[in-house]
Amino acid sequence: MRRGIPSLRSLGLVKKSAISNKIYSISLRFHSNSPPSLLEKYKNLVEQGKLQNDPYQERVAFELEKLLSRLQQYERDMEDYHVKLAEWEEKREEERLKLLVKEAKEKQETGGGGIWMSMNKQRDRILEKFAIFGKKGAEIQPGVGRWVSYLNRERKLNSLVGRRPVVPPAPKGLYIYGNVGSGKTMLMDMFYSATEGMVKHRRRFHFHEAMLNINAHMHKIWKNQVHGKSLQSNISSWIENLPFDMKVKEWLAAEERYKQDVQMKNILLAVADEFLIDQQADERGASILCFDEIQTVDVFAIVALSGILSRLLSTGTVLVATSNRAPRELNQDGMQRDIFQKLVSKLEEHCEIILIGSEIDYRRFIAQRSNDQVNYFWPLESSTLKQFEKMWCQVTNQLGGQITSETIPVMFGRVLDVPESCNGVAKFTFEYLCGRTVGAADYIALAKHYHTVFISDIPLMSMEIRDKARRFITLIDELYNHHCCLFCSAASSIDDLFQGTEEGTLFDLER
Repeated sequence: MRRGIPSLRSLGLVKKSAISNKIYSISLRFHSNSPPSLLEKYKNLVEQGKLQNDPYQERVAFELEKLLSRLQQYERDMEDYHVKLAEWEEKREEERLKLLVKEAKEKQETGGGGIWMSMNKQRDRILEKFAIFGKKGAEIQPGVGRWVSYLNRERKLNSLVGRRPVVPPAPKGLYIYGNVGSGKTMLMDMFYSATEGMVKHRRRFHFHEAMLNINAHMHKIWKNQVHGKSLQSNISSWIENLPFDMKVKEWLAAEERYKQDVQMKNILLAVADEFLIDQQADERGASILCFDEIQTVDVFAIVALSGILSRLLSTGTVLVATSNRAPRELNQDGMQRDIFQKLVSKLEEHCEIILIGSEIDYRRFIAQRSNDQVNYFWPLESSTLKQFEKMWCQVTNQLGGQITSETIPVMFGRVLDVPESCNGVAKFTFEYLCGRTVGAADYIALAKHYHTVFISDIPLMSMEIRDKARRFITLIDELYNHHCCLFCSAASSIDDLFQGTEEGTLFDLER
């Protein structure tokens, strides 16, 4: 038996963008010749029959439209803020270096006496205040003197330069949640398209891609730190040229390294500061993060999302996110409750929480209205397998017919071997993609490389092959997210694929 699946929109396995035309920014809506607003665009699509009218979707479109109307002024406010911030940072760094050189000069002149005696007294007072001494004569913790020196220098800089400029108040973003297929991603993507040319720093991530990017940034920062510590000479060129002896220069270098260590202590803050910035570091302005399918699947996801999103929201980034669950329902397993609660508080503070309450899965609705192409072949018997192979030949013949094997790059310096491919089309077995140690990074690379993917021999899912089922779900997630066309041959219908076997059904998460 085979089932018609017209495009990537159907049954959660395939998706096709509901919006094919680019949506432009709407800075001059009062002009009769200005492009339609996001809400007008949505209503036009309903009138054209491309979307079904849904009051929940219309409300979200209205809220996104209000957010767009505030972004242009916010972009200007953030441009001014970044100019002031750059001036403040430059001046502060100049003053910091002056203070360092002044301290080094005193150390050179006193031979290590005066400045260190003063600093030790300050250190002792702070240690006593915070009860770091257990009793008189207790051993002082290593590095405390340098920490006191650092804090004292920061205090002086605050008095000399003033505190960091305050970020302009950001418009509240949106956290959109609801059932699968209710239109969350479609509306978020309409918003994201509308911000083109309006906001300089804008990124759109799906959950798996975001986690991989976070890992990549963390690895890069960690690698740079290790590389820096492994250098035989840690004295920078500006220190080398100072008229001090080697011992004082080594002290200066140690102070510089300590400053960097303090800044890198929470590596997630450093990752967040680079998360939305492309290669155009000179461009200043507002930041938009569109985050599709926020999840808290494990401890790392909770800790990483809490640290990075809190930092981004606190520094003015506007978040538009989607999820199947409300913020407080994300962590049903109760992992890292305190950290998770901080994440929820930030989301509720900086976002309007909006439910798309529709019970309709529009991906199924669209599939029922159209039956122009067979994409899903089942069960795994000779007649359907012949049809599957015939479809492979038909698609590849249209693209030139030259079947080759190739290797595509994957994140973290890895590669994925592709046994059969032809001009943007690739073919795999289920076991090859989901039965080996591959994951989201491989699937993202695959989805970015190929517009059409064939997967054969998909079995019934059960607890016995739970790991393979999880990989399969991630694979489909990424193909869906990147608008790839999917052809499958499987053991059962889509509705029965995750019902399990005699070994037992999968947990609700998999289903």
